[in-house]
Amino acid sequence: MNVQQAAHAFIGAFVDELARAGVRHVCLCPGSRSTPLALLCADHPDLRVWMHIDERSAAFFALGLAKATGEPVALAGTSGTAVVNFMPAVVEAYFSRVPLIVLTADRPRELRDVGANQTIDQVRLYGTHVKWFVDMPLPEASAPLVAYARMAAARAAATVKASPAGPVHLNFPLREPLVPLPGPAVDWPVHPQIVAGTRTLASRQVEELARQWRRVERGLFVCGPETPAAAAGDIAVLADKLGWPMLADPLSGLRAPGSAGVVDAYDVFLRDETVAAALTPELVVRFGAAPVSKALLQALQRWAGVPQVVVDEGGGWRDPVLTAGKLLHVDPGWLCRAVLEALQVLGAPEDGRGAGPAGRERANSPHWRELWRRLNDEVRRVLREAAVQQEGLFEGRVFQELAELLPDGAALFVGNSMPVRDMDAFFPAIQRRVRVFGNRGASGIDGVVSSALGVSAAWSGPVVLVLGDLSFYHDLNGLLAAKLHGLPCTIVVVNNDGGGIFSFLPQAEVPRHFERLFGTPHGLDFEPVVRMYGGRFTRVRDWAAFRQAVQEGVAGRGLYVVEVPSDRARNVAQHRDVFARAQAAAREVLASCTS
Repeated sequence: MNVQQAAHAFIGAFVDELARAGVRHVCLCPGSRSTPLALLCADHPDLRVWMHIDERSAAFFALGLAKATGEPVALAGTSGTAVVNFMPAVVEAYFSRVPLIVLTADRPRELRDVGANQTIDQVRLYGTHVKWFVDMPLPEASAPLVAYARMAAARAAATVKASPAGPVHLNFPLREPLVPLPGPAVDWPVHPQIVAGTRTLASRQVEELARQWRRVERGLFVCGPETPAAAAGDIAVLADKLGWPMLADPLSGLRAPGSAGVVDAYDVFLRDETVAAALTPELVVRFGAAPVSKALLQALQRWAGVPQVVVDEGGGWRDPVLTAGKLLHVDPGWLCRAVLEALQVLGAPEDGRGAGPAGRERANSPHWRELWRRLNDEVRRVLREAAVQQEGLFEGRVFQELAELLPDGAALFVGNSMPVRDMDAFFPAIQRRVRVFGNRGASGIDGVVSSALGVSAAWSGPVVLVLGDLSFYHDLNGLLAAKLHGLPCTIVVVNNDGGGIFSFLPQAEVPRHFERLFGTPHGLDFEPVVRMYGGRFTRVRDWAAFRQAVQEGVAGRGLYVVEVPSDRARNVAQHRDVFARAQAAAREVLASCTS
């Protein structure tokens, strides 16, 4: 067989096995060297191809698509610097545990390191940021090589999903001519299936945890980003049984819909050292990645003498504050169900604690979870009132408004830097089903538009993205996906003409260089760019206009960009005023509960 027939047999077997393994979406970028991958993916009846011109946008789009579906998405590009542009999204996928199958075309070995055009070293290009790398053999139309291609595809699909999920990289050296042509049929009867089990503990280990936890009155569940959606209900049931509050990160999935034990305003009242000290728990059990809230992370450090347990089914070490005394490498949902069953067998402890709220009240203080509830309710009320009382378009109020505006079944994608922090403080638990997404693996501000549009590609309801102006500028190329694929998305751009978060940092105290080095005002008008990509643009001047624009966007089927202008200096003053009022209210609640 010739080169073209060999490519057809080998790459065709690989692509077919990807589809057999459950891959349904492939994001492709144009290029010559990747021709066999592109044509054979496009020809496969079970694969949907999403074309992108910009490689960085394509990679982040694939990331968002994989986040929304929870299934592996393939990403393919040509050789050279084109696939270097995949790197930021690959890094994000690795740290946020997203199943991404990266396929790069490459020159054959005889053209490497000899000055051939568009040729770089692609072997282990993404370094330690992929779970598995393989430099594929040159295509052959032999039974052993076809079997190898199928094995590699099956292994890739299984590896990206195995806990912890994450990206893999397969590099394909390809010889010219590059257009694959059918030849004599070459197949292999074996289609490998890889079955992975759930990480569990021995029954005696579960019983010991149950005995320990039922004796704890002042326990705390902390649910960070990427808390497994399948475990959310089990965590809530166990928290209710133990009488412990749940601190729900905005990206945990536990704020919408929220349950009775959810605490959502902790980021504000834990900033007060007096309140944080009074709320020192006896035990902390943490799920998911590190929380967004700096105040909560600092509280965990203050509570370093308190036993802290991290539950991580991926077997990682998600403890940036280095306060965990125990790491449980076990499936969170299974663990909560197993502990709950053990508690039912053990019954109430001899001292009367650990069997729920009954009989647990201490003299002169409410029950532990009730104290957190009172603090949360009062602080949330003050936050809401104080935000409404701020002059003009206060940035924090964006998320209070969205909590009222987003319909059941919506998806909310939140950008990094200030937006995700404002969401943490100002977005309360709601009873509608609103799925929240974000790129908190590496927490970059790049690629956010593309990731949100990737979510839109798989989402049946409305998708709303909130991000800052610098993040929007970083990924303007990503808007092309909305135009090319007809993807609906409402994008709220909080425009304070620069890096708003730096105004809250110590750099702001160096005024002689602040604006040039950190504030970075750009003076850009985004409206012409949005129009170029076929979108509608609205710059709002008040909250009534904001509500109308968001409602129109959510109800529509196109690209809607809603710009919220803001002044950086005023925004800092407003945040400080709102937080000061809320923290004062928290201290009053604490005083009333302990007097």
